[in-house]
Amino acid sequence: MKTENHYIHRSAWLRAAVLGANDGILSTASLVIGIAAASDTRNPIILAAVAGVVAGALSMAAGEYVSVSSQADVEGADLKRETQELKTMPYTELNELAKIYRDRGLDEELAAKVAIQLTAHNALETHARDELGMNDITQAKPMQAAFASALSFVAGGALPLLVSLFAPLHTIVFFQYGTAILFLAISGAMAAKVGGSPILKSVLRICIWGTVAMCASAFVGYLFGVQGI
Repeated sequence: MKTENHYIHRSAWLRAAVLGANDGILSTASLVIGIAAASDTRNPIILAAVAGVVAGALSMAAGEYVSVSSQADVEGADLKRETQELKTMPYTELNELAKIYRDRGLDEELAAKVAIQLTAHNALETHARDELGMNDITQAKPMQAAFASALSFVAGGALPLLVSLFAPLHTIVFFQYGTAILFLAISGAMAAKVGGSPILKSVLRICIWGTVAMCASAFVGYLFGVQGI
């Protein structure tokens, strides 16, 4: 029998990867645009791009690890409490489980039978899944999220970095904006394709907000920089 491959199975790593790649493209490009608008030499632009990629990747990894670890701590505390309750009041927990199944549409007799059989098979796993909403798909994985965020940020940030190395200096702001929008559109389309969501909606959303961020960075650079508008 062929196993169905549902999009939700990809949600854990897809969220971190897409967030990291888009942030890498957008934050690095915005930083470069801001510096380029304020500078008439290439060295500060390249330095800003490199620093942005390194600092951003580490920041993304740390932030994602802390965030997902907090979720894992909450899940662990809930499982510990559930384990204790299964030891001290098993009949109450069994009735609670049966009520969950009745609320989902089973009749009273069948709900009781299902609760008894699943409890006998693996009580904690059953309560974690059906009472607490925990499963392998939604389980917090801090290290996986941290690595996915960091690596995808570097991959995304490397693109504006390459542009800052090779684009003509006098038009680098426009090159950065144009290529960043192109990269963001490709990233949004790929994420939508992998996640099974509408491609056009995803592309428009990231491109519009990306434009806002980069225009704001350019404005600040021109306002405080050495170049003229």
